Amino acid sequence: MTSRTRPVRTTVSVVAAVSATLLIALAAFLGLQHQTSANQASGRGEGRSAGAEAQELGDPDYGVCRGTSAKCYHDWGNFSPAADGYRVLLYTRTAGPRHANLGPTLGTGLNPTLADTNVVQNALVRMGTKNGFTVDWTEDVTQLSSPARLFRYNAVVFYSTSRDTLDDAAQTSLRQYVRGGGGFVGIHNAFGTEYNWPWYEGLLGGANFYDHGPDQRGTVVVQNRRDSSTSDLPARWDFTDEWYNLVPAPSKVRVLASVDESTLAEGVTGNQGHPGHGRHHPVAWCQYYDGGRAWLTTLGHDAKAFSTDGSFPGADQFQNLIQGGIESAMGRTPFCRAG
Repeated sequence: MTSRTRPVRTTVSVVAAVSATLLIALAAFLGLQHQTSANQASGRGEGRSAGAEAQELGDPDYGVCRGTSAKCYHDWGNFSPAADGYRVLLYTRTAGPRHANLGPTLGTGLNPTLADTNVVQNALVRMGTKNGFTVDWTEDVTQLSSPARLFRYNAVVFYSTSRDTLDDAAQTSLRQYVRGGGGFVGIHNAFGTEYNWPWYEGLLGGANFYDHGPDQRGTVVVQNRRDSSTSDLPARWDFTDEWYNLVPAPSKVRVLASVDESTLAEGVTGNQGHPGHGRHHPVAWCQYYDGGRAWLTTLGHDAKAFSTDGSFPGADQFQNLIQGGIESAMGRTPFCRAG
């Protein structure tokens, strides 16, 4: 009886082994097909060699409600623009590299004296005066020390801040402000700030500065013509910038504008090896985040971007873009509208 059952057991073992091998092969095939489809959907492989553009590095989870749905916004009555008007706090403190368009380091307190070379600060103050909102400015971290201070403002703007520009009190304050329905605008090297604070990375849209290629002229493509920040812009416009490469790239956001990488004659590869983003290289986007509104752009490197004499192509469009972003983040105009 034993001799009769041995062949059966052997046959079963062989069948099981073959089946397992076939299942592994099928799984590998399906995985390859899935990756190929994903690459095709994202434009990878179209005119670019395999691995020649940045791949997604996962989908970070910041543990908050975020995305393009207003369900993530907290309208808790912390702002009364009808009575108080619209106010913006511009923060430009640097704890690392400092962009030339920020000019010399500012004194302490709120609204310290500005030099002519504080180009960004002067430009945003003029922008507010021209368009009916007040801009205060500071590089004093104590001015961000409590939510009560920040709730005086309908939006807080970080323009080319760098590295660890906030202390513990300011970090807590900014988070509570955003959770209470505050508006945040991050411009240019706001993406090179607070690298080791995951909540802030999420505020930027789940994105961070990695590197950039040559400072050069390229073409900005408006992806959403209905948003308040882009509705008055042409579909395509030339501009000169550093064209930030990002790791991670923004996710769960509404992309408002991108750069056409084919127009960057000196290439997109960054100084730390980032190969660029291919057909989907965002330069401006928006999202609701942890109760607040966040409007973001990587543009804004050159002081000439604030010129008004027509000498710098795209300056008018850039200024209109950030003005619209600020006004939408502070709730003066519709925020993050679908295209």
